[in-house]
Amino acid sequence: MQPNKPVLELKMEISMTTIIFSLMLWYMEKEIQTLQITSMLKMAVDNRGTLGKAENSSAQRELADHVWWLIKHYYQVLALMFAIEEINKDPNLLPNITLGFHIYNAYHNDERTLESSLMWLSGQGQTIPNYSCEKGKSVVVIGGATADLTISMGSLLELYKSPQITYGVFDPLLSDPLQFPSVYQMAPTDIYLIRGMVRLMLHFKWNWVGLVASDDSRSEKFLRDLQEEMTRNDVCVAFTEKIITGQSRDINFYEKFIMHILKSTAKVIVIYGNTNSLLSWMFTKNAYVFLTRIWITSSHWDIAKRPSYIYFNNFHGALIFSDKTSKIPGFKHFLKTIHPTQYPEDIFLKNFWETAFGCTYKHGEENVEVCSPNASLDTLRLSYLDITMSDQSYTVYTAVYAVAWALHKMFLVKSEKESDIDGDKRVFHPWKLHSFLKNIHFNNSAGKQVVLDTKRKSVANYDILNYVTFRNDTEVLVKVGEFIPQATDGEEFTIQEKAVVWAIRQKKSRCSSCGPGFQKKSQEGKPVCCFDCVPCTEGHISSKIDADQCVKCPEDQYPNKEKNQCLPKMVIFLTYEEPLGMALASLAACLSLLTALILWVFVKHKSTPIVRANNRDLSYILLISLIFCFFCSLLFIGCPTAINCLLRQATFGVMFTVAVSSVLAKTIIVVLAFRATRPGSRSRKWMGSRAPIFVVIFCTLFQVLLCVIWLLLSPPFPEADMHSDREHILLGCNEGSLIAFYFVLGYMGVLALGSFTVAFLARNLPDTFNEAKFITFSMLVFCSVWVSFLPTYQSTKGKMMVAVEIFCILSSSTGLLGCIFIPKCYVILLQPHRNTKKSLKDNSSS
Repeated sequence: MQPNKPVLELKMEISMTTIIFSLMLWYMEKEIQTLQITSMLKMAVDNRGTLGKAENSSAQRELADHVWWLIKHYYQVLALMFAIEEINKDPNLLPNITLGFHIYNAYHNDERTLESSLMWLSGQGQTIPNYSCEKGKSVVVIGGATADLTISMGSLLELYKSPQITYGVFDPLLSDPLQFPSVYQMAPTDIYLIRGMVRLMLHFKWNWVGLVASDDSRSEKFLRDLQEEMTRNDVCVAFTEKIITGQSRDINFYEKFIMHILKSTAKVIVIYGNTNSLLSWMFTKNAYVFLTRIWITSSHWDIAKRPSYIYFNNFHGALIFSDKTSKIPGFKHFLKTIHPTQYPEDIFLKNFWETAFGCTYKHGEENVEVCSPNASLDTLRLSYLDITMSDQSYTVYTAVYAVAWALHKMFLVKSEKESDIDGDKRVFHPWKLHSFLKNIHFNNSAGKQVVLDTKRKSVANYDILNYVTFRNDTEVLVKVGEFIPQATDGEEFTIQEKAVVWAIRQKKSRCSSCGPGFQKKSQEGKPVCCFDCVPCTEGHISSKIDADQCVKCPEDQYPNKEKNQCLPKMVIFLTYEEPLGMALASLAACLSLLTALILWVFVKHKSTPIVRANNRDLSYILLISLIFCFFCSLLFIGCPTAINCLLRQATFGVMFTVAVSSVLAKTIIVVLAFRATRPGSRSRKWMGSRAPIFVVIFCTLFQVLLCVIWLLLSPPFPEADMHSDREHILLGCNEGSLIAFYFVLGYMGVLALGSFTVAFLARNLPDTFNEAKFITFSMLVFCSVWVSFLPTYQSTKGKMMVAVEIFCILSSSTGLLGCIFIPKCYVILLQPHRNTKKSLKDNSSS
């Protein structure tokens, strides 16, 4: 660098939140003096890039002895110094130009802010409007941590069109080119901050949230937008409180304020605003309210620990949305190597150093440690926030580079005619920098794009930080997630729940909560988040918490007892393996075998009178049909198939029709036999004919015709019954046409009723040739079984319906077999002497 290199100076307006407030917090007894005496600290950089001098009053020197510093706030000044040094050492950026800077204190009242701004315009001596007593010319103001400060400074700076770059949170109000044409905002737009906070609430299922904010226009808009976004996502506002800065000492106001929060059931509170309003809480003695809530905030609200004599000192477990910043190469090394010996006349840095290390540069007093020449910030027990560049420090660093690049481009395109010449000294007009600032576009050392134009400004991305404090009075910010609004769906929000340290065990924040198995029912006049819980109706479940409606289980599933899960239904049908099926099948086989044995007995004794009585052929047909009746019951056991369903009812109907028609034919023969004994009776010619066989054939063919029509028009088919049983799928056969089914049963009933009637009328005929009594009993059993079958069949479902039908088949068939043939077998096998013509004649004569 050339010795005669001109000096350009930047003004950095440090707000009370970064410098003055830190002094107040660390030394409360000097509060009034601090506000009055710490008016300005001027530093200039010479052409070698070192500290030239530091001007301060006697009051400032007194302040240096007593005021403590909050370390991390001074890092914004260090970020400014680091950027200035980098630029001055860069041969490609602003060659032959050395940047310098002033640091001014900003106050949160219009008068002091205007006074500070006027000092910058006129100099530190007597302030004379439109006159400047400064040797150098400042071109840009970097300041305005809040919109209020920016507006206060801008009211005066705008008269001179002086560029003002703010490093505070982005405010849409300041983007109005008509009201603030000379204001540039470095921070990215935070339009998605609200969406990120609501996504956090939804992730943890918080739907009952309190809101606390500063009493200013920006916070008012934030609350309004946040409430709208919460409403869209069914998150309710438990309460809304505003922090009124002017009432910081109003004990009654804050007692009501704190009690309102304590009485609320909301465990999660969003807190938003500026640090100045936060400090209004610092006299709140009821710290319990902070330890029993989960706080959500942004990094613009400084919730760092305060000294122990300030009660508001614990936001442990809070979740903070911090603008995502990139690491600036070399900044950490700069913090490790910076030392007051490098800047011997910098009272600012010396005071900071003495506070950080608890030492003094004076001749050590008793019990006061003298600062070691080897002391370094690297040896301090610093938190995450201290050893990295915070978002505001990052913004300050970027703002310095934005000004440098704008100046660099201006010097490249501007001719000497566009600069006023004052001897050998160039005088730059700040207003000429606007066109370059508006079009500035570059990548900083971290590789991030920097744009000042509001229309092209980038959207803020956020790190989600967890604020954790320890018993040894240290604090740390741990990154537990991030919110990237521009990312693809499903990837914009991530959080590591296991990494979050919570202040309270109960992390739920809900006005009402319905567990699985219940659905919400709104309460009249209450927010949507407050509701009653109603159990799910039959067949419905809710597996989620706070389900709006219960969901119906699929047809092949059913709800468990808790109604929070659908379980698969078990498919059931009457199988051979289960006891009931095995018993019925065994019984059918045994009865079939018994019937076959009776048939064998009748065939063996076919020539005996008792077998020949009442038509031997009909007895054979009846026994064979009963064998098939017993066997057809097996078609009802096992998994229903199309073939089974077609055969079971048709076979059952035809076989039983053969059996009942055979009984009817036998009954007719009894009547004919009695009439044939009368002299001159015409019934004698029917006794030896095949007429009874034709009766069986005719009756059976009619039943076959009914079955054929049934199978052709509406045949039975396999069916899975999903609804009859809550926990099972019942496999069975749908009869197709119930009318046809009942016609088949009804036809058999008519035949049975006819047989019963005829047999009942012939019951008193002579016993020698009379089967009427046995047929009467058999038909009585048969009709009783099938009359009771109909209502029972209709009242049962699934395999029990099949079991009822099988039981009726077996019992009615057994009734026929037992009542008609067992007495005859008894005579044939056990009393053969009665099975002779002589015996029959004796019985007849008697």
